[in-house]
Amino acid sequence: MSEVQEIDKLKQLTMVVYILHAASFLLGFTSIIAVVINYIKRDEVRGTWLESHFNWQIKTFWIMLIVGFVGFLLSFVLIGIPILIGLTIWYIYRIVKGFLALNDGKPVGLPA
Repeated sequence: MSEVQEIDKLKQLTMVVYILHAASFLLGFTSIIAVVINYIKRDEVRGTWLESHFNWQIKTFWIMLIVGFVGFLLSFVLIGIPILIGLTIWYIYRIVKGFLALNDGKPVGLPA
């Protein structure tokens, strides 16, 4: 398989991972599948522009998990509710920004 074909295949996989993250709004567990794929395929994207997307997706997952847990615990004293709302908006932003950059064939999260 040529290098271009390999990048195209990995780009499609990266798109699937973004879709899995987005699907977690409906199914909940798909972001776990997404991050597992990120870790399994991470070495294959190392050194390519897709590496930034994998790092972006992994970072998004872990921040979402940690802040979501804290927000859930704090929701019992009501401060967690705005945290969870803000986190949801941030999560949507990360998925959309990453997907758009991927669609444009550009790395994500890097200074211009």
